[in-house]
Formats: sequence, structure tokens, C-alpha cells
Amino acid sequence: MGEHLFRMGFRDEAAGHFHKALKLKPNYPEARENFYRVANWLVERWHFLMLNDRGRNQKYQQAIQKAVQKGCNTVLDIGTGTGILGMCAKKAGAAEVYACELSKTMYELACEVVTANGMHGSIKILHMKSLEMEVPKDIPHRVSLVVTETVDAGLFGEGIIESLIHAWHHLLLPPQNAQDKSRGPSQTGRVIPAGATVFGMAVECLEIRRHHRLCASEVGGLSMAAVGQLHSPVSCSSEPDDSMEPYTTERLSRLPGGYTSLTQPFRALDIDFNNVQELEGLSTREVQRIHLPVTQEGNLDALAVWFQLHLDQESSLSTGPQEDTCWEQAVYPVQCPKSFGLRPGDELIVEVSCRDAYLRLCSVAVVRDGCEFRLDKRLESQSTGSPIPNPEAELCSALACLQTDQSQAKDFCMLECSEIALLNNHHYHQSFCSALTKLITNLKVARQNQEQSPGLKPGGLASDLTDPTNATDPGDLFYVLDVSEGFSLLSLMAASQGQVKAYSSVEKSQQQEVLRRLARANSVPEENLEFWLNHVEDEQTMLQRPSREKLWSAIILDCVETCGLIRQKLMEKVSLARCLLEEGGRIFPERIVLYGMLVESDTLLLESAVQGQEPTLGFNIAPFINQFTVPVHVFLDFSTLECRHLSESVELFMLDLMEPNANYTNREVKLQATSSGKVTAVPFWYQIHLDQEISVSTLSQDSHWKQAAVVLHRPLEVKAGDWVCLAVQLHKSSISMSAHIDNGPVTNSTGSVR
Repeated sequence: MGEHLFRMGFRDEAAGHFHKALKLKPNYPEARENFYRVANWLVERWHFLMLNDRGRNQKYQQAIQKAVQKGCNTVLDIGTGTGILGMCAKKAGAAEVYACELSKTMYELACEVVTANGMHGSIKILHMKSLEMEVPKDIPHRVSLVVTETVDAGLFGEGIIESLIHAWHHLLLPPQNAQDKSRGPSQTGRVIPAGATVFGMAVECLEIRRHHRLCASEVGGLSMAAVGQLHSPVSCSSEPDDSMEPYTTERLSRLPGGYTSLTQPFRALDIDFNNVQELEGLSTREVQRIHLPVTQEGNLDALAVWFQLHLDQESSLSTGPQEDTCWEQAVYPVQCPKSFGLRPGDELIVEVSCRDAYLRLCSVAVVRDGCEFRLDKRLESQSTGSPIPNPEAELCSALACLQTDQSQAKDFCMLECSEIALLNNHHYHQSFCSALTKLITNLKVARQNQEQSPGLKPGGLASDLTDPTNATDPGDLFYVLDVSEGFSLLSLMAASQGQVKAYSSVEKSQQQEVLRRLARANSVPEENLEFWLNHVEDEQTMLQRPSREKLWSAIILDCVETCGLIRQKLMEKVSLARCLLEEGGRIFPERIVLYGMLVESDTLLLESAVQGQEPTLGFNIAPFINQFTVPVHVFLDFSTLECRHLSESVELFMLDLMEPNANYTNREVKLQATSSGKVTAVPFWYQIHLDQEISVSTLSQDSHWKQAAVVLHRPLEVKAGDWVCLAVQLHKSSISMSAHIDNGPVTNSTGSVR
């Protein structure tokens, strides 16, 4: 029932069933796996980071305490989460405290937390959006203080502007009037935080670039000249576009390869949350153009944005990249087809707007030697001091732009950031190209050898043997199926081998058109590439014969998710795929080897669970939210993780996709500690073997994959020279680990991985 509800989108209800099943049978692998899967949706991982950020919590507490002591004795906490800010208000002496929370899971959790801290009945928690609240239906009267932290890395993305406009009109007392000081704090309204200042800077960063722009002119032997315009879903302009996200988020300090600041930080915007007229006018503000002197040579890849949250006149929080903070920064990638090199003396022109209550920053032009180069129309430039061109030239320019825009619209295709990073993974495609070439060559040789004796053709029924070089005869074709998730060039790479009919699982029509366009440009016959999902009823029946008489020469499986975990039900797919191969055919990859090491990392602990009552100001929150702790950290960049290595890397487990008898379900591995410390986690990654000689690593610098880590329930103290025994178990596609020192008292610390 829980799985069915989850697939239907009822995550709260699914969580209830999964949690109930886990309580009834704690060691039931399916129940545990399902609960971990849904827990990431219900309680996002940033809750743990924020609650562990004592500095942030303390500053909020101090600001709330000052406001209550000055007379703000009725408080509404909007988006209460665990209820910590509402409890701060009650502890400070507020007479009435109300809170609202939209998420059913977080609402129920907040109710438990408030009761456990002895404030049941003192704080009224409502399961609803603040935008739906009314006086006196939901709260008896207007309040004198609203506290909230409904902000994201881009400040406005959680809807704080709309929430505060509604609060000022319907839930808050009127603001303090400078002309009328007769009303005290208990008779006027205010908001914590009081306002914010947004900052930004231009950066060069290869990691951002390779996730948002195609950087390669050739991929796996295929020319990409005809690919058209590929975009990630993150693209910003001053005009809203529902199909695009204006920004993504990154912790700049943890980006592999780092970043280079190309300009000094600039002030992009100020907002006063206690001024309702300013809040209402935000979306109609004129687009602001800011001229930024370039201070460092480099390629313009993005604008990085952060903010200072002014809690009151004395206290503030910064989300800047140099701060020790739980916050990430907003990143506005530049989507030019080619990098634009900046140099000192240039001026970068940035437009700032908030048309749809989202903060939008767009790099629009570069001024160099008096000439303005538009970044959105990179072939155009105009002298800032030159006269207006004559009408004829202006008309020709307009027609040229119209033709370019039409062509770009036709050739435009959106790919996920991970799909663009995959295209930029040169070693991955080169390795697949080599492995495919080797396989097809071997199969051609085997087929030529078989011509010398009558009988069955590999993968088919008995038939007259024909010239194997005649690719037009279906009997001579090799069939390759690529069932990779999302956009993949592997089918086209296979089709380019000659004498191969390849089937792609790419489903989106726009992406299919990109593959057709690349096929034509690379002289791949149209009939040699087909789209498999156009032939089957649904994805459940994807693994079947190419035709009644034929079997596959190769089946390409997508075995590892971008987040760093083995794909669910992988081994079930592998079992079916093996039955569909012709003699000599292969599954790619043929083998996956899991590697890992012991580390000590406070960062992983803080991102996985609330560490006691100290960071949460003495409030008892940890036992309740830690119910939603999952023992694995995903989307990890191991190369920039703050940690101490306590062992060398070792092979932990192996999955053989071609030889099922070589697989096992349990394995014990011994690792010797190279340093003393606390083992808090086991980061892991994969070596993906396409054949005996060719492999790719999910840990490589240009990998589109991230890594993952099992976080131990209790840290394990080790001394240099100790031997640590890791017990690794595979159940379907779910890996679990337990660890103990083998030369002392056995202390188990467990963790599981989907």
C-alpha cells in the first residue's frame, strides 16, 4: 500500500504505512528501504544542518527575546518546521504563540516536539499555509510579531514576499508609524527578520560550466557541431519563463576544483520586510542595470549570490561563501554556447529584477574598449559611442536576428544538469566507444567464421548465410539496446559502428530529434537508429527481444544513479537481460566493483542527524526529527568533503552482471586504520567495468556521478593499526554495512544504503 501511495504522489500517507511496517518488523529490508526513500522527501536534509547550526539558532533566539521583552507579546511563527522559533518566543515570555506548517509530516513532528518540551497548550500549531489563515477563524486577533525563515538560497524562492504581504494585510497589527509614537510594541506589528541585503559576484568555475553548457565539440567519436542549442533547466532572464528555474544552489566552498572571483562582490538589492509598500512594489521595480569592473581574467561561468538577513537593527546572519554557515549560495549560470573570456578593464553589465517575486540576476553584456558585446546575442556588438546605424543596415540586422532566433528555437533542447555533465564526460564516452568497437568487431569475426559451416546464426534461427558486410540485410545486423536513464548518446555511438541497428530508450521527442540530427550530421543511416519506447507499450516491457527471430548483441544498462547509489531492481533487470543476449553478446557494464574507506567527518554527522540538545538551545528536538535520519548521505563530492581519512581505500563488494554464479550476498572486509580517530562514515564509489580491460570510475574528476557515504549510527573509536571489520550485505539492490573492531570488544555500528 505504501509503495502504491508513494507512486501516486501521496508521500505523507506512504510514509505512515512504511513507518508502521518498520515498527512491526524492524529488520524487514523492503520496509526499511522504502522508509529511507520517502524520508528524504518528507524531511529534507537541510533541516538537520539548520538545527545543528547553533550560531544561527542563537541569533534568532536573541532577536525574538529582545522583541518580546520590548512588548511584542503575541507571536506567529510562519513555516514553523520543528517549532523551534515558536518555542523561543514562548520561552522569552510571549503571552500567545501561534504557528503554522503546511507539511503534514513536519506539522505532526512539531506537535510532538512542543509537547515534549512542556509547551502543549501554550503554542497553537495549525496545519495550513499562512496565506489561508484568517482572523478570528484561525487565530483570535492580529499579532504583534511574525517570525519566519521561509527563505531559500535565492532569498525569495520559498514565497516569503507573498507570505509577508498577506500577513501585513490580514494577520499582523499595523506597523510602527514614525509620526505616531503613542502606540507601543504590543499595539504595532513587526517581522523578524526585518529585512535583507543581497550580494553577488561573477565567477569562473569549471564544475558549474560542465553541468550547464556543452563543452565538448566531439563526444565518443561523434561530431557535436549539429547538436543545436543545449540548455540546462537553469536559465535566468528578466522575463519570467515557467519552463526554467532562474537559479540553482551550490555550496561554493565545496565545489570540486573551486572557483575564481572575476569581480568584487556587489550589492544587488535591499528589501525591508517591515514595509508592506516596498514588498508589494518589488515585482514592479524597474530592471536595475549594474556595471561591474572586472578584476580578474577568466571565463564567465556564473553569478554567485548570497544575502545578509537582518534579524533586527543589531543582529544579522550571512549566507556568504566564506561563512561557516548551513546555507548554500544561489548560482545563476551563464548559458552562452561558448565561454566568454573576461579580462581586467572590462565591465560586466548585470540586470537585477524580481518580476515574479523571484530574484533574477542576468549577465547581459560586456563592455570592452568602448564596445558593448551582448552575451545573449554573442555575434552582435555595438560601439557605445557610435551613431545609430542607418535604416537599411538596421533592417538587415533585424532580419538576421529573426532568422537566428527561429533557428535557435527549432534546434533548442533542454537537458538535465546531470545529462549535460554526462555529455562532458570524455573518458566515459571514449571507454564505451572502445568497448562497443571491440565487441562488434569480435562478433563480426565470429559470424565470418561461422560462414564456413552451415547451421544456426548467432542470435537467430537457421537461415542461408549471406555476405556479413551487407548491412541492408536484417540477418546481418547486430542489435544493440541502450536502456540508459534520460538522454544518452550510447545508442548513436553503437549505430555509427556500421552493421549495427541500435535502439535508444530516449523518450522525449525533442531529445529524439537531437539524436536524429546528430545521426544525419555523422552519416549514420536513419534506419540504423530507432527509439525503443516508440515500439513497446510501457517501460515495464522494455527488456524484450528486438524481434521474434532475433536476440540482442549488447544491452547497455544504467546501473548507478547520479546520486551515487546502485539503481533499484538492477539485479532483476540484469537477470532478464542475460536471457535476451545472442551467443557472444554482452551486458554493459559486465561488472561493478564497490570501493570505500573509513573516514572521520563532523560534516557528515551534522548533515545526517541533529547532534543532541546543545545546538537546538536546550530544546528536546533531536529524538523526534532523527526518526527521519537515513544512514546514507548522497550527492556527495568526496574530493571536497571535510574529513580525515582513517584507512586506505579497499574493495568492499562486487556485482557480476554476466556471471550470476560469481555473486554473493554477504562479504566481510578487513581494513587497517592508518590513523587514530572516530570512524563516522564509509564513503563509497564504483569502478564500472565495461569488459576485462576497459572501466570507468564514478570518483574521477570529470565524472557526472556523485559519491555516497554510509553514516554510522554511533562513531567507532579506532587507533592506528587497529583492524576494522566491515560486514557488507546485498539484498536486491540494497547494500547495508556494519562495522566493528576485530581485536577488542565487538561494538556494532550499522548503516544501510538503497
